[in-house]
Amino acid sequence: MHSKRLLLDRFTKKGMLLLTIFSGLIVFLMAVGLYQRARPILAIAPLSELLFSTSWHPLKGDFGFFSFIMGTFWVTGVAVGIAIPFCLLTAIYLSEYASKRLQEWVKPVIDLLAGIPSVVYGVWGVLVVVPLIKDYIAPLCGKFSTGYSLLAGGIVLAIMVFPIIIHVSCEVISSLPYELREASLALGATKWQTVKHVVLRKAMPVIIAAIVLGLSRAFGETMAVLMVVGNVARVPQSVLDPAYPLTALIANNYGEMLSIPLYDSALLFASLILLLIVVFFNAVSQVILVRVQRDIQ
Repeated sequence: MHSKRLLLDRFTKKGMLLLTIFSGLIVFLMAVGLYQRARPILAIAPLSELLFSTSWHPLKGDFGFFSFIMGTFWVTGVAVGIAIPFCLLTAIYLSEYASKRLQEWVKPVIDLLAGIPSVVYGVWGVLVVVPLIKDYIAPLCGKFSTGYSLLAGGIVLAIMVFPIIIHVSCEVISSLPYELREASLALGATKWQTVKHVVLRKAMPVIIAAIVLGLSRAFGETMAVLMVVGNVARVPQSVLDPAYPLTALIANNYGEMLSIPLYDSALLFASLILLLIVVFFNAVSQVILVRVQRDIQ
């Protein structure tokens, strides 16, 4: 009986190890699969030309991804730039200043945002955000815009990542020992000084992780973005210009024009670029987290 339990324990341990290894290899397997399907276009065009050319004429065999890559970075950058101050200040208020009753009302509503389908965000963006930019924001800036722009995509994406960043930030701030706050207040610090120099400093590694989660969501979002961003294949010059992110390129064209030579290979190469971008930013975030934790300790 004892030997049977030991054998079962070893089998379970090895099984969990194999599942863990497989989970860790999924990203690598996805990258290998996309690379294999993208090889035809990589075989006929230099990588530098694919990445840095703005010429996109599939019928002529021109596949330049630079405008799509820049559109992806622009939209994600605008979204994160809008989301970070809103989410951080909201998390601080809910965790440190709001009453319990207000928290019970607001937190479920914020969490509800995570469950709304992307297409609903996209429709809301078309009906509300796009006219707002066209009729008010663009004229205020002295420019003409159809409303379908980077700013519209950034606003919609920012709202979509709100629940991720706010929820994680609230949880980590609330979980910090209250003794830290009492010690700071006992030394004569104000409430805000305690939050700024004690609470945020201690919670910063997890807040950075929450921002990275939101960043990854913004990079990979498709439906809501392609509905409001304009889908014009050129490098944007301002937030009021339209753009064409990689996600919208793949969603709009995959399965539609695959009869064109190398078109499917080009779209899968776009998927590989997007995957590598997300992996790169997650790796950078891990380095930042390690350094921040080291500085705090």
